[in-house]
Amino acid sequence: MSDALMQKMKERINELRKLPGVGSKTIKDVLEENGISRRDFLKWSASMAAMLGLSSSFVPVVAEAAEVSDRLPVLWLHLAECTGCSESLLRTDTPSVDDLIFNYINLQYHDTIMAAAGWQAEENYEEALNKFKGRLILCVEGGVPTKDGGEYLTFGPHAETGLEKLKRTAEAAGAIIAVGTCSAFGGIQAAAPNPTGAVGIHKVLNKPVINVPGCPPSAKNIVGTILYVILFGALPAVDNFNRPKFAYGLRIHDLCERRGHFDAGEFVEEFGDTGAENGFCLYKVGCKGPYTFNNCSRERFNQHTSWPVQAGHGCIGCSEPDFWDAMKPYEKPLADNYLASIDADATADKIGITILTVAGVAIAAHAAISAMKNPKE
Repeated sequence: MSDALMQKMKERINELRKLPGVGSKTIKDVLEENGISRRDFLKWSASMAAMLGLSSSFVPVVAEAAEVSDRLPVLWLHLAECTGCSESLLRTDTPSVDDLIFNYINLQYHDTIMAAAGWQAEENYEEALNKFKGRLILCVEGGVPTKDGGEYLTFGPHAETGLEKLKRTAEAAGAIIAVGTCSAFGGIQAAAPNPTGAVGIHKVLNKPVINVPGCPPSAKNIVGTILYVILFGALPAVDNFNRPKFAYGLRIHDLCERRGHFDAGEFVEEFGDTGAENGFCLYKVGCKGPYTFNNCSRERFNQHTSWPVQAGHGCIGCSEPDFWDAMKPYEKPLADNYLASIDADATADKIGITILTVAGVAIAAHAAISAMKNPKE
């Protein structure tokens, strides 16, 4: 099975090598210019292979996939959002391999970083749409307003709505990736009362969409999803919310460095107390880690430096649908809203782990749903 998969990947990469790249520089040139050695690149490839669920024997193939990542054109469309997903990926003073791979891919159109503007930008977009029809990787950042025909978001001199442009672009795409929670589930624009009728892009498209939520998602999850498409020529297995299982298969709680304190019933009661100084569990000051599926606790942010829980604030559940409404208030346990009748926090004081079974009915339900076999696999 492993040999057959390896052979399939190599055939896929060889096919991509026949396609024209984006420029004269190789990924090796780009890495060397930024002081990243071949050894560092292979270490990154090993971590990426592990994240994708591949054994160490696949590391060289993952490295080859990165080397041909400029062969598949990527068109990045911005809808209703803050551009935070792109900014978090691009604004770094010490670029990681993830950042450099993102800069190396064949990015045909991206509002934030392209030099073109006005009619020239529109011309680049139309050219990419026609030239690469059927093999484009479409990355969408931002939710799509649908109320009143989508008129709350328009583009270009002809006032094309975001809804129209999304549908038109999706028709030419070979793979569609929703980058960030706005694109995946509607984002803050979709918070009650949702005046523009913003929704996740999968709600208005009739093609499969891979959701890579987070506010923002990690660079590794974005690049990893694109690499998966390059490696396999297909979309990854997904959970019940169309998120790739390799990145969103476990709860943040499952790999949290504070998990031992949770099991021992050791909680921060309020920010700044002794428990906070000792790194106790943040559940009682609002951490939504037990309800949230993501790999933040493993991959972290800022070149793997830190993540919110490590920095001292609980997870707010930003990779879950409707987190802006469903997870509030952010600095109080979810039990205070939904499960107060069974005195969840009193239980937490005595038996930390029983929150998952006695007080965490919502956690158990969500975990059970995610464990179901997805008919889309």
